[in-house]
Amino acid sequence: MRAAPPEARLPGRAAPRAPGASRGTAASRAAAALLLVLLFVVVLRLPWAGDLGMHAATVERLRHSLRHPGNPLVDADTPSPYYSPWMVLLGCLARVSRLDVFVVLRLAALAGLALLATGVWRYVRTLSPHRAAPALAAFGLVLLWGTDIINWSGFVSLNSLALTVSYPSVFALGLAFHHWAWLTRALREPSGWGTWLGLGVLWAVILLCHQFTGIVATLGDLAVVVAARPPRTRWPRLAAAAAAGALVLWLWPYYDFFALFWEGGDLDGVHRALFTDFAGRYWLALLGVAALVLRLRRDRRDVLAVFFALGAVVCAAAYVTGHYEWGRALPAALIPAQLAAALEVLHPGHRRAVRTGWAWTLAAALTAGAWAQAGVLGYVLGRAALPEMLAVHYTPPWTDYAWITPYVRSGDVVMARDFPNRLLPAYGVYTVAPGYPDFFLKDAVRREWDVRYYYTRRTPPEVRRQILDRYHVRWVVDSARRPMQPGLRPVTRGPGGQMLYAATP
Repeated sequence: MRAAPPEARLPGRAAPRAPGASRGTAASRAAAALLLVLLFVVVLRLPWAGDLGMHAATVERLRHSLRHPGNPLVDADTPSPYYSPWMVLLGCLARVSRLDVFVVLRLAALAGLALLATGVWRYVRTLSPHRAAPALAAFGLVLLWGTDIINWSGFVSLNSLALTVSYPSVFALGLAFHHWAWLTRALREPSGWGTWLGLGVLWAVILLCHQFTGIVATLGDLAVVVAARPPRTRWPRLAAAAAAGALVLWLWPYYDFFALFWEGGDLDGVHRALFTDFAGRYWLALLGVAALVLRLRRDRRDVLAVFFALGAVVCAAAYVTGHYEWGRALPAALIPAQLAAALEVLHPGHRRAVRTGWAWTLAAALTAGAWAQAGVLGYVLGRAALPEMLAVHYTPPWTDYAWITPYVRSGDVVMARDFPNRLLPAYGVYTVAPGYPDFFLKDAVRREWDVRYYYTRRTPPEVRRQILDRYHVRWVVDSARRPMQPGLRPVTRGPGGQMLYAATP
């Protein structure tokens, strides 16, 4: 009886290792542990950038009212897609513990990081039995991007992950990796109806927590199914899983998930940046494309190759049609390429010379990615501690608005514009216009127009007063260099020449 080839062994069983493999495995695991420590320290610092204020505002609204939180940004009774199962759980934690919202977000970051790390480990074990595979895969995911930095929720480059680790997208991506691992094992081994219904519910939770990551998870699920070639007896279970997921999406009480398909608004302009400087931002992943070609030659239904193809088709269609928001599916092409590049060096079918050459090529690519993202050390050491050659890669975090909190109370409406609109709601206050796209706020355009008109120099004082009264504004944030408007009383000065004014009756 012939022995099964090495690549046919089930994940989790020990594979023969060449001399020195134990040292290599230990080194890769130690490096991965250092990576986790680095991200752990970043979590403690929690640098503020991007959507952190949005998520803090969501937790604050749920802290005050779990049943009817209203709009997280403005004083309006509207649903919001930000009220996901994960954020509701964090809102409950904030409500019961009375912890500061940023402490709650740090705990969320730790949970998301742990879920992502364990999810990558579980999924990679379905792809390779080698003990070093999960650690190498982790480095591929965070470093094989490009030499130009891109920070975006749902993207797990090292720099992006440092800034978004507390976001629901990281939590959802961690769930996605667990879901792919669970689905793979369910298709390989006999599984009961409970397993399949659980898979469907988990799929729905991912979609509710972060819709774009849910698309990536769905494409990954399709790849797993295509690669597994399930017999017809499994199709009823797959259908039951999809039906269970659809039912959860339909029953979710905080917003109508299916309404997002026609209430989604125009996000093309925001996401066009995903396709600018494309080569500079993603070129290191080309090594993974070469690895996928090798995998495809060995197996025409290789799961990573199918996953990559599905993601590439969606992203290509987004670019050709101009629907750039679908470029958020880019991780569906990048993740399989990054995993393939990392795992190819461990493939037992390669000769030693090929394996050595691939290892050096991978090491060079990882080094280039690490150098491009070395600025992340600034979130741990501070920018001043970085050598100038590394400091150029540092993305400065935003300044906060804690200086308003001795005066402004939760639920107050603040007139502000542009940048402050994205930060102020984190402190429990409302702004007149939302600082982020809001799909369910019908008067968003009117609000934005009113804010622009209020800050226009030629606007008559009586019109400004009408705008303040219309939205029950109690505070105004403006430049201290602008002439003070009638009906405003200066309260305190903030950084950057800003001033907080009280709107007097």
